[in-house]
Amino acid sequence: MIRRTVGLAAAVAVAAVLLPATACAHAYLIRTAPAASRVLDRPPATVALTFDEAVEPRLAIISVTDARGTRETRGPVRRAAADPDTLVVALRPGVAEGWYLVYWRAISGDGHPVQGAYTYAIGPNPGPAPQFVVPHLSASADTPQLLVTRWLMFLCVMTAIGLLALRLFIARPLGRAGPSRGLAALTRAAVIACLLALIAIPVYLNFAVAEDSLHSVFDLGALVPLYRATAFGRGYLDMEVCFELLTLAALVALWLDRPERPLRSVAELAAGAGVVAGSAAVLLVPPAVGHAGQTSPRGLSVLFDFLHLVSGSVWIGGLIGLLVLWTTVAAEQRVAALGVVVPRFSAVALGAVILLLISGTGSTVVHMPVLSALWETSYGVAILVKIGLLTAAVALASGNLLRTRPGLAAARQDPARAESAARLLRRLVSAETIVVGGAVFTAALLSSLAPPPPAFAQSGSALAHVGPGRVAATVTRNGYRLQVIIAPNRAAAPDSFALRVARRGAPVRGATVTLAFNHLQMEMPQQTYALREVRPGLYQRSAPALIMAGPWSLDFTVSPAAGRPVNALIVDQADG
Repeated sequence: MIRRTVGLAAAVAVAAVLLPATACAHAYLIRTAPAASRVLDRPPATVALTFDEAVEPRLAIISVTDARGTRETRGPVRRAAADPDTLVVALRPGVAEGWYLVYWRAISGDGHPVQGAYTYAIGPNPGPAPQFVVPHLSASADTPQLLVTRWLMFLCVMTAIGLLALRLFIARPLGRAGPSRGLAALTRAAVIACLLALIAIPVYLNFAVAEDSLHSVFDLGALVPLYRATAFGRGYLDMEVCFELLTLAALVALWLDRPERPLRSVAELAAGAGVVAGSAAVLLVPPAVGHAGQTSPRGLSVLFDFLHLVSGSVWIGGLIGLLVLWTTVAAEQRVAALGVVVPRFSAVALGAVILLLISGTGSTVVHMPVLSALWETSYGVAILVKIGLLTAAVALASGNLLRTRPGLAAARQDPARAESAARLLRRLVSAETIVVGGAVFTAALLSSLAPPPPAFAQSGSALAHVGPGRVAATVTRNGYRLQVIIAPNRAAAPDSFALRVARRGAPVRGATVTLAFNHLQMEMPQQTYALREVRPGLYQRSAPALIMAGPWSLDFTVSPAAGRPVNALIVDQADG
């Protein structure tokens, strides 16, 4: 059993080290049939969407509606037989002329939803494109229910691992120098925490799959077959297996442990190694299947998140363990028990806090393309809130280190100080536990938000910020006067992009003009289109480029027939 646990942990660790250097965070739509904004001579039999990776059809939505909202699809979404990256849905035969809205939603391998919409028409006389009501186009955090279950899952897992570390490696001398009742209470607390974590992991997975598949959380017959439909689901099922092995190793270690002996037996050392390996395997799974596993450089990003979870687990599990000791040991023996455990835990907690700050800083640097993203994006603001909570927790921990620990030591010579030192410890540790729990909640929120993509760094060099709504903005660059015209500037609508180029009051003719699109809230492949000169100095192109609502960077490159190219970047806010 111990060898199996160690082997599984080693396999997960090796996988994290060997992860490729780059990865995409989400699945992206790369081709549609019918094409966006296309007018067809006759109704298509199907709608097909091709992504840059295989997505699970059972977790996908492809909705085709007319201007009145009537649904035109029939049958479930299925995977194309000739291409595993393409999803297909059949349409009702004989639909009328007019415009149609295709709304799609799919779940990436990392468990995050991606969605978008576009229009096409059936001719020969479809008329003007109507304004469709798009179901939902903006990326957002998970539902409150899923967020709370994710937080409770992380809290249970981290607490269980931290309590095991406290019981097996930090508080063990209590068996020789203090009351055995405290050590037995820590044992019970660790076992209870492990049992709660074993329940919390599948409950969270069930809530996540229910949200992705739009089923009730109680519809287990539909949900269970979908647990392994994505890499995210498979990862958390593996995490449950790892935690089961960890719990088994912990029970063996606790059964073999003889704290009255100063030296451990070979069997005790092997069991303890199994606990450490099982804990490492469990804590490697969330980074590997979450944002860290999808961010370049992948190995370094996973390592930072893993160390963050390890240090946070030791910290919060140890704090809860101290509260367990305080409440279970008799008043006359409390100071003696705390006097044994608190100095040892303080030394370990100090190292854990330092590692937590280093790994958190490293993770922030990896995920933040530019410093301003910390206060200009939801992901960055959540990081700032987490930093504030951890700062408060460190301040409370400093009070324990500077006041409570010396007070407990002095109580051995001056018993009158014992009660006040113990009360201060309880107040500070209780407050510290609440604040650290809040930081874990913020970390759970972070895992539901998309980190800002590398393209976000472009927003600082924008010549103008425009939108929402129709755009007619003029900027100057290197002696050129550039007028940007976007209409209607809405996601899922056939948008027209135009650039009027003039120099010294005269239109610039015969230039090569390209326009590159990058979404600033979600990482996706850059789209590039060539604009055609439709009138002297006016370059225009209609394109289905704004596939999601939100901020976009529009980078115009003008290469005149004679002279140096000029670039102009604007940030455009597109409505859904």
